[in-house]
Amino acid sequence: MRQIRLMAFTRLATLCLLAFSLAACDKGPFEAHPYDGNYKGKTNLNVTNISRIEDSFRDRDTIRVAFISDTHLWHKEFNEEVKSINANDSIDFVVHCGDFTDTGTTREYEWGWDIIKKLNKPYVVLIGNHDFLGTGDEVWKKMFGTGLDFSFIAARIKFICINTNATEYDYMAAVPNFDYMQQQFSADSAAFDRTVFVMHACPGSDQFNNNVKVMFDYVVKLFPGLQCCIYGHDHSRKATDIFNDGVMWYGIDAAVHRNYQIFTFTPQGYSYETVHY
Repeated sequence: MRQIRLMAFTRLATLCLLAFSLAACDKGPFEAHPYDGNYKGKTNLNVTNISRIEDSFRDRDTIRVAFISDTHLWHKEFNEEVKSINANDSIDFVVHCGDFTDTGTTREYEWGWDIIKKLNKPYVVLIGNHDFLGTGDEVWKKMFGTGLDFSFIAARIKFICINTNATEYDYMAAVPNFDYMQQQFSADSAAFDRTVFVMHACPGSDQFNNNVKVMFDYVVKLFPGLQCCIYGHDHSRKATDIFNDGVMWYGIDAAVHRNYQIFTFTPQGYSYETVHY
């Protein structure tokens, strides 16, 4: 009986010691699951920055926008890209075309935040297909605060940022979301007379729902003063008339190739240039 009591006491002491060790350690002896969604960086970044952009540039005649994309885990190049943008006072704001992470883990979002927070200009970030991996889309929503489709207005141009990562839903969701696009015709209609579409994957790519690409092109061209369409995903710099209908589609390169593009929008149209860093 005495031996049994001793064994019970020893087991209880071991359990108490283990509980104390877990409580005394920030994360305990076990690493958190990479897809736990416990993001510790700043939240609602798109919401905050859209407010800044619209307050500062809604009524401007001319704006210069830096488009970047596909930073993945190329943190050295991403840091240098941010430094290059910060050094250019002519840039008004930045649009990241998606694939902010490589595998959508919570830690990767935090690493990305540690870099993008160094920008001295407002910015927005679209969601890319890599950002969906695991529970990455939930962290994206927490971090950036908007829906996966969102828009804002600067210099009387409505920038419609639309989720085109259909493969991530196994084609079971409305991606691209035509209902959202239709809503954008009338939302703030008096405040814009030109349009730019931004997305991660363009029609014809492996991520796009190419069963609806012709309809997508038709709806895009209905928007007033359509300037151009801009996308990422392909890790290459391109300028293509995808549908041979006069609408230009511009591919933004990945950070690893150490270049990004600046678009200058004026009441007369737009121009663009490539910056190597």
